[in-house]
Amino acid sequence: MTRDELLAGLEAMPAFLEAAFAALPPAEAVQPGPGGSFSPVEQCWHLADLERDGYATRVRRLLTEDDPELADFDGARVARERQYLSLSLAEGLRSFRAARAQTLSMLRQVQPHQWTRSGRQDGVGRVSLRDIPSMMAAHDASHRREIEAWALSRGP
Repeated sequence: MTRDELLAGLEAMPAFLEAAFAALPPAEAVQPGPGGSFSPVEQCWHLADLERDGYATRVRRLLTEDDPELADFDGARVARERQYLSLSLAEGLRSFRAARAQTLSMLRQVQPHQWTRSGRQDGVGRVSLRDIPSMMAAHDASHRREIEAWALSRGP
């Protein structure tokens, strides 16, 4: 897959979330998925916060710092601390769309020689800027599967 194709796939995730969740009544937006996975509102806020506090921060630091130490993102801890279940689903969708657009804007401005800039990420090891879009795509795919399982668990 080319970088442009990868970025286009990342650009599609906000629309996927909106198609899955935008019309949900508030009571359904907080219903957990199978096995206790994130509810729709938690999915949206998790993706928004990871995008802003994880991916965008990593991209920015890899572009501006030499060999940065990049923090891991503890999604379960952040969900508890920020009390996702008390937040607005619509605002979570908007927040993710805006955060993803900002990250993609940064990635599209990366110059060819910058893609090899690297650092160390807690729990992962050495990562380069060129790894970030693939990491994002893999994470999106795992959430797509969770969201599809959530939809199936609701029945017809």
